Amino acid sequence: MSSNQRLIVPYTTLWSSENNLPMPIVERHGYGIGYADEIAADRDTYGVLWQRTLSRPREGRPEFGNVHSLRQRRAMRRLLCQVCSEPADRTDDGMLWLLPDYREDWPNWPEGMGNVEPPVCRACVSTSMRLCPKLRKDGGAVIRVREYPIIGVRGLVYASGTRQPVAVEDRTIGFDDPLVRWVRAVGLVRQMLGCRIVPFEELAEPDHQLVVVPQLMEGA
Repeated sequence: MSSNQRLIVPYTTLWSSENNLPMPIVERHGYGIGYADEIAADRDTYGVLWQRTLSRPREGRPEFGNVHSLRQRRAMRRLLCQVCSEPADRTDDGMLWLLPDYREDWPNWPEGMGNVEPPVCRACVSTSMRLCPKLRKDGGAVIRVREYPIIGVRGLVYASGTRQPVAVEDRTIGFDDPLVRWVRAVGLVRQMLGCRIVPFEELAEPDHQLVVVPQLMEGA
């Protein structure tokens, strides 16, 4: 890559300077888990505990494949493109998503699936298909989604231990599941309903010439 080219880094990508902050997990008797030094910002509007992560985009090296939990949450809540952080593409046919192509997994895939990947804009589809190793390996599917309610979180589930809570498994937890009180979330989940797989030809648009991620806005 020449010196005048800019490395394309998805907005939700974790950077090497954004190491996790100290997270002293304790049991909140009768409620689940929390941090020993918990503050209000450690939980979202649903009352779910979130992983602590520094916000230092563009500092250090991009860790492709690792996701910054707070930028993922912001992109999912505000329906921003996971690559450039601009508003994702929405038409009368629905919001635009780009996912690894697993349509052989079940009939009508990805209908009903819980998804942690934020949506995309049209201009970033071809860039992602060209540069993302997972999409190059598995192929990509462009999907219009008519309904996409926030239904839960992805995170590490804990159980009560002798001295302190014990990490048990990483999984998706719905907000109506009592286990949500025992999860340390790393990603917001939307359910995909009314899905239609779209031919790539329908999305022909020039690539972006970008991307380094902007700073995470307060109150995201």
